[in-house]
Amino acid sequence: MPFDASEEELTRDVESGSAAAAMMNEEKELPPSPVDTAPAGLPDGPLDVHAERRLLRKIDLHVWPILFVIYVLSFLDRINISNARIQGMAEDLELYGNRFNIALFVYFVPYILLEVPSNMIFTKVRPAYYLSFLMLSWAIINMCMGFVATYEGLVVLRFFLGTFEAGVMPAIVYLTSMYYQRHEFQTRISFFFCSTVIGGAFGGLLAYAIANLNGYTGLAGWRWIFIIEGLATVIIAFISIFLIVDWPDHCTFLSPAEKSLLQLRLARDGAGAGAVARMDTLNAYAYRRILTDWKVWAGAVVYMGVGITGYATTFFMPTILREFGWTASAAQVHTIPVYAASAVGMVTVAYLSDRLKHRYGFIILGCTISTVGYVMLLSQNNGGGLSSDAKYGAMFLVSVGGFICPPMALAWLSNNVSGHWKRAFSSAIQVALGNVAGIVAAVIFREQESPRYPTGYGTSIAFMWLGSLAATVLFLGMWVENRKRDRGVRDGRLGCPKEELENMGDWHPSFRFTL
Repeated sequence: MPFDASEEELTRDVESGSAAAAMMNEEKELPPSPVDTAPAGLPDGPLDVHAERRLLRKIDLHVWPILFVIYVLSFLDRINISNARIQGMAEDLELYGNRFNIALFVYFVPYILLEVPSNMIFTKVRPAYYLSFLMLSWAIINMCMGFVATYEGLVVLRFFLGTFEAGVMPAIVYLTSMYYQRHEFQTRISFFFCSTVIGGAFGGLLAYAIANLNGYTGLAGWRWIFIIEGLATVIIAFISIFLIVDWPDHCTFLSPAEKSLLQLRLARDGAGAGAVARMDTLNAYAYRRILTDWKVWAGAVVYMGVGITGYATTFFMPTILREFGWTASAAQVHTIPVYAASAVGMVTVAYLSDRLKHRYGFIILGCTISTVGYVMLLSQNNGGGLSSDAKYGAMFLVSVGGFICPPMALAWLSNNVSGHWKRAFSSAIQVALGNVAGIVAAVIFREQESPRYPTGYGTSIAFMWLGSLAATVLFLGMWVENRKRDRGVRDGRLGCPKEELENMGDWHPSFRFTL
C-alpha cells in the first residue's frame, strides 16, 4: 500500500504554489525553529485529496510512534510511585501520615515553574536532541529511586524528576501542532494522550510482574519497579535520537514537494488565516499579544480543572481498589480494565469532535460522566453503603469522564492560537498552570478519610466544574469574537504598522476560532 506520495505526484499538486515557495526560501532564514510557513499568495483551486491523504499518512507514521512511546515512559516513571507504595515502599521508607502526599507534591513544583522556560529553549534546538536529553536525565533519576534509603532522599529525587519531565508535554504538543490543520489535531492528540492510560495500565501490569522479584539480589520488589522501568527509559532515550522528527522546515522525511504541500495545507487552514496570522518574531509587541490574551489563561484554567481526575486516578486508584478488599496484586490488575475503557472513550470522543469540528460540548460531557461516578463514591459511608462491584463501576465513570477532557482542552487551545511564538508560549502556559491540578490531587486524598475520601472526591468535582465554567467562558467569548470579525468590527487592526500586522498571530482579524 503506497503510504508515500511520489515526487511527481506531489510536484504536480503544488506546482502552482512553487513560485511562492521559492520567494519564501529567498527570505532571511530563521534559526532551526518551527515557523508557520505559508506561501505568500495561495494558488486557487482545490489540492489533490489523495496526495493530501498520502502526506498525512506519512506524517502520522513518522511523527507519532516515538513520541507516544516517550510519553508512555514519562507517565509511567511519574506514577510508578503509586504502584511501589502498595508493594512495600510505604513501610520501608516510613511513609506515614502525609509523607506520601508530600513526595507527590514536590514533583510538581519544578514541573510547573520550568515548562515555559523549557519551551523557550525548545524552539531554538533540534527536538531529537532536547527530548532525548530530558529522557536520559529523568531515567537515571528514576533508577536512583530504586536505591533510595530514606524518605528525605525520595523527596529530593522526586523534585529532580519533575525538573526533567517538565518540558516533555508542552514540547510535544507544540511540535506536533506544526504539522496539522486544526481539525485534524484533536483525534491525533487524543490518540497520543492514550499513552497516559496505557502507561497507567502497563504500570499496574508491570508492577504485578515485577513484584515476583521481591528479594532478588537482596532488593525489595518495589525497588525493582523503579530500576527496571528506569533502565527501559535509558534504552529508548538513545534510540529516540534517531526517530524524533525535526521542525517541518528542516525535517528529512519529507521531500521538497511534500514540504510545499504541507505549507499550502497549513496556509489554507482557517480560510487562509495561516498565511497572515503569524508571530515569527519575539519582541515587546509579541509578549503583549501573548500575555494579555484571555484565551490562553482561560484555556489553562480549563486544563487545570478537568485534569485533576487524571492525576487523582493514577496516583490513588491502586490504593483505593485495595480498600475494596483485594490484595495488592489483584488491585494492580484491576486498574487495567479501567484504563482500557478510558482509552476507548478518549479516542471515540476525539473522532466525533474532529468530525463535528466542535470541542466545548464534549468537555461538558466528560465532566458530567465523571461527576456521576464521584457522587456514587461519595454516597458510601464508613460502614459500607455500596458493594465493591458498584464502587468499581463508579471508578470506570470517574476515569472515562476524566480522561476525555484533558486532550480536548489541549487541542482546543492549540486550535485557537496562531503563530510560532504564540503556540510555544500558550502550550507551555497551559500545561504549567494546568498541572496545579497535580499538586491538588497529591494532597486531597487523606489516609484518615479512607474509604469515603470526602475531601478528595468533593474537591475533584469542584475542580471539574471550575474547568467547565472556564470552558463556557472560552466558548462564549470566541463565539462573540467570531461574529464581530465576520461583521468587520476588528478590521481596524489592518491599519496597524506593518511589523505589527505581520506579527499579531490570531489577533489578526482574518483568524476564526474553533468552538
